[in-house]
Amino acid sequence: MKNATLRQLKVFEAVARLLSFSRAAEELHLTQPAVSTQVRKLEEHAGNVLFEQFGKKIYLTPAGAELLQISRAIIQQFEAAENAMTQFKGVSGGKLNVGVISAGDYFFPRLLVEFASRHRGVTLNFTVHNREGLLTHIAENLTDLAIMVRPPTDMDTVNQPFAPHPYVIVAAPSHPLVGERKIPRARLMREPFVVREKGTDTWNSMEEGFGGDLRDINIAMEIPSTETIKQAVIAGMGVSFVSAHTISQELKAGSLSVLDVEGFPLMLNWYVVRRRTKRLPPVAQAFKDFLLSDGASLIAQIVPFDSAA
Repeated sequence: MKNATLRQLKVFEAVARLLSFSRAAEELHLTQPAVSTQVRKLEEHAGNVLFEQFGKKIYLTPAGAELLQISRAIIQQFEAAENAMTQFKGVSGGKLNVGVISAGDYFFPRLLVEFASRHRGVTLNFTVHNREGLLTHIAENLTDLAIMVRPPTDMDTVNQPFAPHPYVIVAAPSHPLVGERKIPRARLMREPFVVREKGTDTWNSMEEGFGGDLRDINIAMEIPSTETIKQAVIAGMGVSFVSAHTISQELKAGSLSVLDVEGFPLMLNWYVVRRRTKRLPPVAQAFKDFLLSDGASLIAQIVPFDSAA
């Protein structure tokens, strides 16, 4: 069988499925003699007769029935290989693997939908992580692109900013500091804070926003969920440092207020990150270009934030 060809297996499968040389020839756009020749060559390679004829009908021999199952498995494997390679030939039909930190899931699905609408046939694989999980995905080559605020400093990556990322201090609308102007940081530090856990992008950004020293901050509770933090602040449990891109709905509804604190909003950036040595498939390259050209304007539309307000 080592000299059998994929063409012979495909012809044999068609004949076995249709139990007709003439119908197989019609399906494959071949002449009937050509189909017969391919089957005869395959029988020579197999060393067995694959069909037997009774009257005008043909039937698979036991050897033919066994080879049919194997042939179908081989054909399916070739088709799977062809599909897998298609994604590297161009954008359409490619599979995009992208991971994002949790703050990005407030707008990122809509970016993906917009990208997919411009490139029909793209398959999306979108995962959300905390910082540690996303860094693991980068290190283990489990994602083509990573979307984050603070790119790794101990990995060989290419980090490109594509959109501003403001951070603000929020409180319940009934909080006594709402409406005050230029609140000193020293005054704010006396307020109970509801914060994300240490090591997250939000915690690290908060350290930067407060000059790298959070020893004097009054931490009331540490919560590993932005949604729960927002609900805690709305309930009056304290103030919080959050991404402005996570609170657009609450600001619109009037359930949260942004405090006017000296030095805020803290303006950082969203980055698209990839391993320097990774060869991006065309679909990932196209998505990176899409973020660099249109990401900022689209995010501003999806989760608007007026820093002046």
